[in-house]
Amino acid sequence: MFVHNKRLQYTVRVAGPNPGLANLMLEQFGGPQGELAAAMRYFTQGVAEDDPGRKDLLMDIATEELSHLEVIGSIVGMLNKGAKGQMAEGVEEEAELYRSLTGNGNDSHITSLLYGGGAPLVNSGGIPWTAAYVDTIGEPTADLRSNIAAEARAKIVYERLINVTDDPGIKDALKFLMTREIAHQKSFEKALHSIQPNFPQGKLPGEPQYANVYYNMSQGEGDLRGPWNQGPEWEFVETPQPAVDGGDGKPTVKLAKDQQKVVQQMAVRTQSDVSVDPMTGADLGAGEAVKKGKA
Repeated sequence: MFVHNKRLQYTVRVAGPNPGLANLMLEQFGGPQGELAAAMRYFTQGVAEDDPGRKDLLMDIATEELSHLEVIGSIVGMLNKGAKGQMAEGVEEEAELYRSLTGNGNDSHITSLLYGGGAPLVNSGGIPWTAAYVDTIGEPTADLRSNIAAEARAKIVYERLINVTDDPGIKDALKFLMTREIAHQKSFEKALHSIQPNFPQGKLPGEPQYANVYYNMSQGEGDLRGPWNQGPEWEFVETPQPAVDGGDGKPTVKLAKDQQKVVQQMAVRTQSDVSVDPMTGADLGAGEAVKKGKA
């Protein structure tokens, strides 16, 4: 059960309207790294979680992310407030209203005009929010790592938003939201390491002969060795050969006799005749010189 408190988790103070900045803020409202995506990610994980500690953690943070969605939505609404009123009441000439909506770099007609200056569930480019942003796999040792990465990405987006505004009230609110991403990362990492062992993810171990092998697949200038590919735990393979399993590297499938016959018939029917070189549409389009060569 959810109960809404009409006051925000953090006070929003906006110095003045700025539709362009509002458009950028939508990235954290309906974007892939935004607050709705985070809330849905943790909520869906929480309702499926059997461990009481992790369930409590996920539901707490999911609910907080909804409060952050409200903070961002309120900032967007305040930044669009002037333009929204002017658009709704038609008090400006067309050219002036257009300039006020598209000022400061806001070139998205979707967000500024079609949604009436509100806070739609789209990103800063006007792309609608999608559940595809929720990358839950249903395994806590994988999901918690994904959650840590999601919080890290959101922190970076908040940093960038902080850097593009000089509104002190917005900066203050964004710094709070950015800092909460750090706190959530810490909580998720603590929860991850409360599961022992937590690597590799899931239940099945890796195949021992491949688990600690590093294949140098991109060779040439710039090859570097580091803790990711050298040391006592690593076997470094300089020039990996095809079929590291010792086979011939060719795909095979066992077919029933009747299936083999049909496949062979298809192969014969569709076989290329390399001796034939007819005039084609590509030749015709290439001009007279090619036509003469084909003659």
